[in-house]
Amino acid sequence: MKLKTVLGTAALATVMAVPAVAQEVTLRVQTHYASEHPTGQRLAEWIDDVQTMSGGEIAVEMFYSSAVVATTETFDAAINGIVDCDATGGAYQTGKNPAFQFVGDIMGGYETPWQQYSWLYDGGGYDKAQELYNAQNMQLIGWSVYGQESLSSSKPLRSFEDLVGWKFRSPPGMQTEIFEEMGASPIVMDFTEIFTALETGIIDGTDASGLANNVGLGIYDLVKHATYPGFHSMPSDHLACNLDVWNGLSEKHRRIIDTAWQKLSFRIALYNEKANTEAAAALQAQGVTLYDWSPEDRAAYRTAAVNAWDRWAEKNAETKALVDSHKEYLRQLGLLN
Repeated sequence: MKLKTVLGTAALATVMAVPAVAQEVTLRVQTHYASEHPTGQRLAEWIDDVQTMSGGEIAVEMFYSSAVVATTETFDAAINGIVDCDATGGAYQTGKNPAFQFVGDIMGGYETPWQQYSWLYDGGGYDKAQELYNAQNMQLIGWSVYGQESLSSSKPLRSFEDLVGWKFRSPPGMQTEIFEEMGASPIVMDFTEIFTALETGIIDGTDASGLANNVGLGIYDLVKHATYPGFHSMPSDHLACNLDVWNGLSEKHRRIIDTAWQKLSFRIALYNEKANTEAAAALQAQGVTLYDWSPEDRAAYRTAAVNAWDRWAEKNAETKALVDSHKEYLRQLGLLN
């Protein structure tokens, strides 16, 4: 064989042996959390996992504290290509479709994050939810659920009977319907108005966040009663990406993002469970009374919640499909008769 042929063959073999250079991808993601917030810190870990597992093929540019658009506008910003992904929550999108309530904050349904995650991954929830997101040209990647929120009050909240006439700050939407049915007086107000309203007696209490977060906000400097563990609200944040962007990623990249998000979900639920437990012990030592509602009282709240779900299910077929799916799975878990 001539030398030229040998060299040519060797050169061709060398070219064929060189792997194709993977395409680099940059995902622009917005979250409403600040970088120093515990969830913001977990998001930074997710970014590191994605970039490390992809060998630098995926870069994530995170916009904290809703730096690009308002929190409620993040979903539309992803639809329209201003950002690629939305790391806020589905509950902000009930104006688009009331069905988003049942992927954002189911209210009165599951008692732990693990039950709620299990509906998504093992109870048929992922496919049901995905239909809702895909209709908006978005892809739901996953949830992060930090746990049950606590009601804070200047008065005892021993059972559902103490809700009668109880005036409290409530977010808008389905929650007001549930508490009105139980005899409470929810008042929709901006989060920034809570402290003045508590100090002046305009409200008796508030639905703000989880116990540890409420401590950080300073709520128990003003009121000395709270429900714990909570039962009424357990919001889920999401990662949702523009569907065209998501479909444009390789299967390898999609799996890396999904797997890293499931780790983030696990870490957020664990972190907050520990933080709430520590907060509960500290608050009790400071004289704050915590109320763990009985199974009977929790069932009474869930009954009122399901009544509201059924009314919402009449709004459209997408909402009914999600409500029916949750009710079926709650029956499997023994939480609903």
